[in-house]
Amino acid sequence: MFVSRGLVVGFTVALAGLALSGCGTRLNKAPVEDRGTSSSAPSSSTQPGVVVGTPIKPLPGAENAGKPGYYTVKPGDTLIRIGLESGQSWKDIARWNNLDNANLIEVGQVLRVAPLVAASQAVASDSGVVTRPVTSSSITPAAPASTPAPAASAAKPATSAASGPVVAVAPATPAAPAAAAEDDMAFIWPAPGSLIAGFDEARNKGYDIAGKAGDPVLAAADGRVVYAGAGLRGYGNLVILKHNNTFLTAYAHNQTLLVKEDQAVRKGQKIAEMGSTDADRVKLHFEIRRQGKPVDPSRYLPPR
Repeated sequence: MFVSRGLVVGFTVALAGLALSGCGTRLNKAPVEDRGTSSSAPSSSTQPGVVVGTPIKPLPGAENAGKPGYYTVKPGDTLIRIGLESGQSWKDIARWNNLDNANLIEVGQVLRVAPLVAASQAVASDSGVVTRPVTSSSITPAAPASTPAPAASAAKPATSAASGPVVAVAPATPAAPAAAAEDDMAFIWPAPGSLIAGFDEARNKGYDIAGKAGDPVLAAADGRVVYAGAGLRGYGNLVILKHNNTFLTAYAHNQTLLVKEDQAVRKGQKIAEMGSTDADRVKLHFEIRRQGKPVDPSRYLPPR
C-alpha cells in the first residue's frame, strides 16, 4: 500500500512537469499577427476592401485662372455681383460659360467675364507686343537661284526669307477714337435730392441722394437694362444699366422698379421710384462703374 502511494505521487509529479514544459513552449510561439512591413506581407493594393484614391477633377475653367478676361469665383459671389464687378450683364456671362443654371456656380470655378475679342486684346496689351499675320503681298519674293546677285548686295549681310514664319511687330499706336468717345460720357443726376453721402472707395462705392418715397429715379444716360431685381444683398431693389463697353450705372434701394431686363432706356427716363429697401432710410444709392470698378461720380456728373 505504501509503495502504491509513492508511485502515484511520482506519477503525478511527472505529469505536472510535462504540463509546465508544454506551457513554456506555447508562450514562445504565441499567435500574434505581424502587421509590420515585411517582404512577405501582401501589397496593400492587393488587399480586399482597400479604397484607392482617385484624382480630384478640376473645376470648370481652372486652366484659365489668372488670365485677363477671366474671374475666379469667391465665397459669397453671385452671377449678378460678378457681372456688376466686371462691368458685364450676368446673362452674357452665363451664355459665355454655357451655364444652364445661373444660380449654380462653385467657389474656385473660373468664368469668362469678357467677350473673346476683348479678352484676346487684353492679353496682347499685357504683353506689349501686337502680332499680326503677314500677307503674301508684304513679303518680297526671293530671286530665282539662277539669277546672279548684284555686286553691291554681296557686301550686305544675307537675310533668309525662308528661315521661318515672319511676324510683324506693330508699333505702339494711340488709343482708338471710339475708346476715347466711350470715356467721354455725359451723365445727368439721377435724382434731384441733396447729397447725403459722398464717394468713398472703401465704405461707399457711390453717392447717396436723399428724397421721399416714390420720388422719380432717372436713367443717367442712354443704355440697356442688364439687371432689375433684388438679388444683390445690400442693394435692395436694384436697376443696373449698361451704357457701352466701359460704363455701368447702378440705382439701389428703390421702392418700385419700372423697367425690365434687356429693355433700352433713354437719358432722363424714369426707371424706378425711390424707396428704402435694404436701407436705413429713403434714399437712392447711385454708382458709376468704369469697366466694373466703382469711380467717383463727381468726375462725370455736371456740377450743381
